[in-house]
Amino acid sequence: MKKAVVVGSGAGGAVAAKRLQGRFDVTVLEAGRAFKPFAPSLGLIDRIKSAGLLFHAKEIGLLFPAMDVRRTTHGMILIRGKATGGTTTLATGNALRLDRDLKELGIDLGPEFASLEREVPVTADHRGTWREASRRLFRACEEMGLAPEPTPKMGRQDRCAGCGRCVLGCPNGVKWDARSFLREALTRGARLRTGASVERIVIRGGEAAGVEVRAGWRREFVPADVVIIAAGGLGTPPILEKSGIACEQRLFVDPVLCVAARWPGARQNRELPMPFFARKEKYIISPYFDLLSYFFSPAWKPPAGDILSLMIKLADDDSGIVAAGSIRKPLTEPDRERLAEAADLCAAVFERLGVRKDSLFFGILNAGHPGGALPLGPASATTFHDPRLPGNVYIADASLLPRSLGAPPIWTIMAMAGRVTALLGAPGAS
Repeated sequence: MKKAVVVGSGAGGAVAAKRLQGRFDVTVLEAGRAFKPFAPSLGLIDRIKSAGLLFHAKEIGLLFPAMDVRRTTHGMILIRGKATGGTTTLATGNALRLDRDLKELGIDLGPEFASLEREVPVTADHRGTWREASRRLFRACEEMGLAPEPTPKMGRQDRCAGCGRCVLGCPNGVKWDARSFLREALTRGARLRTGASVERIVIRGGEAAGVEVRAGWRREFVPADVVIIAAGGLGTPPILEKSGIACEQRLFVDPVLCVAARWPGARQNRELPMPFFARKEKYIISPYFDLLSYFFSPAWKPPAGDILSLMIKLADDDSGIVAAGSIRKPLTEPDRERLAEAADLCAAVFERLGVRKDSLFFGILNAGHPGGALPLGPASATTFHDPRLPGNVYIADASLLPRSLGAPPIWTIMAMAGRVTALLGAPGAS
C-alpha cells in the first residue's frame, strides 16, 4: 500500500487522515503533544487580577502548552493550537459555510459539505441556553436591521454545562474538534507521531520522496508517496520555504478586537461563545467574552461575570508575510477604517442597551485565522494543486483561501481538505 504523510492534525489534517487511511497507509505528524484542556481554575485568574498581578500574553504557553502565542513584528498577538486537534480544540466550534470566493473560481464544495454534515453533529438550535444579556444584544441587533443569525455549532450543545471554557478546551466533550476524526483514522490503522516537527519536504527528481522531521535533537527522514501539508497558515509557509517552494508574499489573519462594557450579572464568561453573529461586508460582530483580554488587559477588571463584550472579526487585507522565522502583519489604512467602523457599530448596539459610548473599553488586538500563502486560483481551481508544488504534494489548510473570510473558517477548511482527498481517489464520508 502506498504511504501518505499528513503534516498537522487540525481541521484539514484530521479530515485528510480519516479520508485517506485505507487507500493509503497514513502517518500523521503533529508538532505538538496530546491536547489537554486548560486546567487552572478561572477563579484563580480572578484572584490574580484582583491582586494586580499580570504577566505577558506570550507566557500563557507556560500554563497552557497547547496554545501557541506569537507576536507579529507590528505587535499583533497571533494564537494557534499546537497539539493534537490543532486550533479546533481552542476554537468555539462554529460551522459556517464560507465558500463565496471559491464559487467565484468555479469550485463547488457542495458534496464535501454534505459529507461533513453527515459526520459531524451541527446545530443552531441553542437559543434556549442564552443568558438575558445575549438575548438583549440579539434584540438590539434585530432592531437595528443587522439580521443577526444564531451561529451553527459543532457538537452536542444539549449537553453544554455553560462553563465558558470552549476556547480553553471543552472539559465535558460537548464541543466537536478534529481529534474525533483523528481517532477514527487511528482506529482504521493510521499512525500518529506527536512532538514531530516537519522541517521540509524532501524532493528528488521533482517529486516528494518524504519529509524531514525534527523530534527533539534528532532529525529523521519519513518516506511518503503522497504528502499533505496541513500545518496551518503560520506553519505551512515555513515548511514550503525550507523546501525551496515559493509562496505568495501575502498573509491575512482575521484580526479580532472586542468592545466591552460593565454589565453586572452578565455572566457572559459562563456562556456559549459567539451564540449569534451579524454580518457586514468586511467583518462580523458577535457576543464573545475574550479570555485573552481578561487575562492580560488591565482594562478588563474583575469580576469577569460583570463584563459584556462584542467581538469584531475583521476581513483584513493580505499585506503580510510569514518568512525567515518572523511574521510581518501590519494593519493597512483600509483595515483601520473598517475596524473603526465596526467599533462604532458595536457602540451603537450597546447604546440601545443604555450603555454610554464613553464607558466602553477595548480588548487586546489578536488574531487566529492566518492564511492565503498559496491561494487557489484559476490554474488550481479544478486540481487543488498549485503548479509550484511537486506533483505528489498537496496543501489542506487556510493557505488555500483566496482572501480573508472575516469569519470562522474551520468548516470551510474541512471541506477543502475533503476535496483534496477526493482528488487523490479517497472515498467520501462513511
